[in-house]
Amino acid sequence: MRTLAGEVIGAVDHLDALVNNAGIGTTTAGEDRRTESRDGYELRFAVNYLAGYLLTRLLLATLERSAPARIVNVSSAGQAPIDFDDVMLERGYSGVQAYCQSKLAQIMFTFDLAEELRERGVSATCLHPATYMPTKMVLDGGISPISSLQDGVDATLRLVVDPQLDGVSGRYFNGMRAAEPHPQARDMNARAKLRQLSDRLCGMPHAFPS
Repeated sequence: MRTLAGEVIGAVDHLDALVNNAGIGTTTAGEDRRTESRDGYELRFAVNYLAGYLLTRLLLATLERSAPARIVNVSSAGQAPIDFDDVMLERGYSGVQAYCQSKLAQIMFTFDLAEELRERGVSATCLHPATYMPTKMVLDGGISPISSLQDGVDATLRLVVDPQLDGVSGRYFNGMRAAEPHPQARDMNARAKLRQLSDRLCGMPHAFPS
């Protein structure tokens, strides 16, 4: 993420939108087993959530200089509350829990960003794009697709470019419709814990006392 952010900053001085859409499903190649990133973090939390968190933080200054700009986090209707005593799921691993808590973390981050950026010309929204599109994670899980890829593309693109959404921030959408996420997304204490944890895991400067 640091390399990618550096390449973006070196290539452009204006950024209208950032869409975070990297994701690993509940299984990898059909295996429901716990896997860690090179940093030693549970892989789904690292890829689905921390990667987008860090990239957004690193590109935030560019987005603010480009205002009005938009941040869109591609989440999921599959959401599970985060147990802050075992975020990395070392005591009892479940691929479904790993995936769903990472997706709720994205939503919590989105809501936090919306508050942080309220007067700075950058909006933050998130969405469940569509249900069981024929993506690699769905096919690897042995799940029969329901929605088309185009359904997901259209819902995501709407949050990026629709002029009717100018200034709309801190919202979660299910496809084209505004929706309510898991209640933990509205828990200010949980969001503060997640923000502090994310800064520490990503090595953000303001995560440490001066």
